[in-house]
Amino acid sequence: MPTSNPIVTPDLCDAHPDVTVLDPMFANFGGIDSFYGPIRTIKCFEDNSMVKQAVAEAGDGAVLVVDAGGSHRCAMLGDMLAEQAAKNGWAGVVMFGCVRDVDILATLPLGIQALGSHPRRSEKHGEGQRDIAVTFAGATLRPGQWLYADNNGIILADAALDLS
Repeated sequence: MPTSNPIVTPDLCDAHPDVTVLDPMFANFGGIDSFYGPIRTIKCFEDNSMVKQAVAEAGDGAVLVVDAGGSHRCAMLGDMLAEQAAKNGWAGVVMFGCVRDVDILATLPLGIQALGSHPRRSEKHGEGQRDIAVTFAGATLRPGQWLYADNNGIILADAALDLS
């Protein structure tokens, strides 16, 4: 499953007008600005235990979508977890929350979009849910949908889009 080919979300929107577009609130923090793949989800709030668990598993080109409740009080992803995600084959992470270690994140071969950065780490109590539908940014994101992200925005499709 290719994730290194650059995609352009405006072109995808033109070619596939039925895609869902997330509200424009995310910024790129990763070393790869353009990424896509099937979605796997986590819902957690100020506890990144499930994020740590997920990035330790094989990503197989998927995008980890984390509904962190939009919190701006701590970071849910930092350099160590992002490095592990890249090493384990994740295409990217979309964080409805904050990240940290942004200078290092920008050097990693991983797409990362988040609401912002925060220097404080999250709690770790093992709380959260995986592989459920999550709703934020004006859209409901379900495991198995496809997510496409670049500097223009983030779009969703129910199946893989033809990129030719």
